[in-house]
Amino acid sequence: QVQLVESGGGLVQAGGSLRLSCTASGFTFSNYYMGWFRQAPGKEREFVAAISWGGVNTYYGDSVKGRFTISRDNAKNTVYLQMNNLKPEDTAVYYCAARRGPIAVQGFRDKSTVDYWGQGTQVTVSS
Repeated sequence: QVQLVESGGGLVQAGGSLRLSCTASGFTFSNYYMGWFRQAPGKEREFVAAISWGGVNTYYGDSVKGRFTISRDNAKNTVYLQMNNLKPEDTAVYYCAARRGPIAVQGFRDKSTVDYWGQGTQVTVSS
């Protein structure tokens, strides 16, 4: 069955860094665009970043642009989110997502079109 398993979340001080990983199984990873969303308590799930199936094209939400970097390793069926200069407002549960391509990478921000979701990993940034 399809699985997306996130790891790498935790507690970090403001200004610090974390790298999230998401390992996929149960589908042909290289046929899917991959991305990350996040959800803070009491808020809607928010788009963070997306990457095309070959890794050439990336797209970021405005609030993380310049601080976060998405990448993927198709040989390992894994997508990564490198998060630098973290801020308290980045505190949320981070979800890995997959959507079958080809699509315009900007279209990934529409969460209603995501095919598969991970279970989420908590990121907490203290001030």
